[in-house]
Amino acid sequence: MTTKNVHTFHIPVMGLAYTIDSPMRVAHYGISSVISITDDELIEKMRAFYSRKFSLPYREITQKCHDYRAERIKHYLNLVDTVVKDKFERFKNELAENKTTLENYIALLPNQSEFKKGLQKLAAEGLAFKENIKNYLTEHFAPGNIDVNIMTKVDKENYDKNEPLPVEFNDAHASLRGFAESNLTSSVVLSAGMNPRLYSYFEQFPVFYPNAGGQLQKKIILKVSDFRSAMIQGNFLAKKGLWVSEYRIESGLNCGGHAFATDGFLMGPILEEFKAKKEQLIQSAHELMVKALQAKNLPTPTEPLALKITAQGGVGTAEEHEFLLHHFDMDAVGWGSPFLLVPEATSVDEATRTLLAQAKEKDFYLSDISPLGVLFNTVKGMSNDIWKQKRIDENKAGSSCPKKFLALNKEYDSQGMCTASKKYQDIKLAELEAQKDQLSEIEIRQKQNKIFEKSCLCVGLANASYLENEMEVKGQQQGVVICPGPNLAYFDRVVSLADMVKHIYGNANVLADNNRPHMFVKELTMYVDYLKNELEQFTNDFTSAQLKKWSAFKSNLLSGMEYYSNLFSNTDYFVREKQAIVQQLQQCKAAVHQLEMPVLETV
Repeated sequence: MTTKNVHTFHIPVMGLAYTIDSPMRVAHYGISSVISITDDELIEKMRAFYSRKFSLPYREITQKCHDYRAERIKHYLNLVDTVVKDKFERFKNELAENKTTLENYIALLPNQSEFKKGLQKLAAEGLAFKENIKNYLTEHFAPGNIDVNIMTKVDKENYDKNEPLPVEFNDAHASLRGFAESNLTSSVVLSAGMNPRLYSYFEQFPVFYPNAGGQLQKKIILKVSDFRSAMIQGNFLAKKGLWVSEYRIESGLNCGGHAFATDGFLMGPILEEFKAKKEQLIQSAHELMVKALQAKNLPTPTEPLALKITAQGGVGTAEEHEFLLHHFDMDAVGWGSPFLLVPEATSVDEATRTLLAQAKEKDFYLSDISPLGVLFNTVKGMSNDIWKQKRIDENKAGSSCPKKFLALNKEYDSQGMCTASKKYQDIKLAELEAQKDQLSEIEIRQKQNKIFEKSCLCVGLANASYLENEMEVKGQQQGVVICPGPNLAYFDRVVSLADMVKHIYGNANVLADNNRPHMFVKELTMYVDYLKNELEQFTNDFTSAQLKKWSAFKSNLLSGMEYYSNLFSNTDYFVREKQAIVQQLQQCKAAVHQLEMPVLETV
């Protein structure tokens, strides 16, 4: 047995702040998590906070510093690395010194884990306990990964006194440089689709190429929602000599944060396709990578490098977790939103945690609040909504836009504006005022609401960390934006890390006693509602391409439901739920059949 991840789950990135320090909280237990490296201002403040907390030297990196964004990210990641290594060594010693600590930790490990069995055997033997445990841990135990996330599309150009800076100073490019130059041996998770310019920038950093022994100092993980996208992006990188070490398949709608809906392709069939075509993914990328590395005169692996496939989005029970691992051969499963209720794992202020614990199914919804123009999972009652409405009531709608990470709209400014900003909303409201004679009151109100709906995510998604750590929040009051997946509706209390981990492995239950639908059924109902909403929203002004897309969407949903009917008929899992699942599938099928496609009128 070699040193590897001792857990079969990881904590994906959540917001800008919710997992900003998760590795320092959980990595010493062998739990992997992902930090967002978008907000360098938040990152710098967290570095100052933790430098004080752990008595580490700190020197502020101001915006006057050349390449301040990459430098802030690099130095914060180095601090996290230092803290995790120190906590891990201390925890290992404690496991060897204290039998109660060891027994408590053994209780947190997966039931079938070889690592768990080895520790149990040594604990039972009792001979030379301390030395044997120490040696065993040195050989088989490693801290969880300190991975980072970059949203590829959040790659705004930057300027120095109206002069455009070189492309490597774009937001995502600078974030990547900060990670590449850090001390970490971990992975960067790329989400939100392909950015060819950013992907090409990876070639500048030797740490992403395999060494003579076929090892990678830093790895690439792609978050994807279907096989075709994975193949295209993986091969694009492979042609540059870059290997994708993991594909993280996320549900299109049943997830937290931004929701990138597929064309009606459901998670079950998508996972099945990855299982069936994994070798194709590996061989295709390996051949392309070998050619590229040879052309660059770099070490070339004879065998394909390791490739993991994992899944996340809406997982809520130990049985679902185990089913994904065993039926679809997943290497691990991501558990995101439930960890927002675990104070030991995530950075959330008390008021927001209470809101999440009390929120019911009807409170979680897909919104249009994101300035990126992508649907965004959120919850009613956020403090951000209250402050946003207050500004609207005072005729001061819009954010002051201090951070500008999402200032990507170039409609009125070549340097970009954020659609949640006061500057942008004032222009839109003035345009609406000029059109008011041609519009009804209802149309004016609808258009106003569309303008007002956008929220300042840059500030709202970071504020929870400031509030939790009692750090000063400067500037305009924005409150907190939180972006849980709808799965959180079925978790109704704040829980300890130990209880959540035991829940994942089936050794405890933290779910409320309610009718939680199966994760696949929940996603299916969201897709049915999504298509229904699309068809209800259409006007007579639609194209044959849109009609073709809607028809394909409907067809994909129906074939996905056929797949689920066979899957649940033939599996030994979900015995108690099977009858309810079959009934829910039939209801969804009937609802989809009832959806009528509009008719394209020919002239």
